[in-house]
Amino acid sequence: MSLLQFLKSKTFLIQLALAVVGLLLFIFLLQWWLGYTTNHNQKIQVPNLHKKSLAEVEKSLNELDLGFIVIDSASYNPEYPKKSVIDQNPEPGDFVKEKRKIYLTLNPSKFRDVAIPDLNGKTKRQATTHLRSIGFKVGTNYTYVPDIGKDVVRGLKHNGKQIGLGDKLPKNSTIDLILGDGRGGE
Repeated sequence: MSLLQFLKSKTFLIQLALAVVGLLLFIFLLQWWLGYTTNHNQKIQVPNLHKKSLAEVEKSLNELDLGFIVIDSASYNPEYPKKSVIDQNPEPGDFVKEKRKIYLTLNPSKFRDVAIPDLNGKTKRQATTHLRSIGFKVGTNYTYVPDIGKDVVRGLKHNGKQIGLGDKLPKNSTIDLILGDGRGGE
């Protein structure tokens, strides 16, 4: 029997029909099973969790059969309450399925501490720029000490106390400069 005759035979056509029916049945059952196990067409709208505490978040999400994971703390934002939600993923209004995890970013309880850099010998302008670039505020209450260099930094103060290299202060703190008077002790 040649190949062409075999392809035209009744046995081959029956086997081909059974294979096609089996494949279609498998696809139908697979689609039904996936729809059943993945809760197809089920939607839960994600609530807005911004500015809520973790206790409020847990209560809101438990009612909706959702979970949460705290992934990070952002830099401190004084417009948000301490330890409250600053950002969430998925966004409010998005639709998710039950038991989905919502990823949260929290507001820390204070500004992070930043080490004081070595500014001794720098000009007032250089020191001001450097301090502002790392997150400090520069006060206008300058203290002048006898020194040959005019407006050269000879120290730093915070709340009236002198601070030194390596000390740490919360970001956004105000630092006052101790500057040379340019007279050199005349």
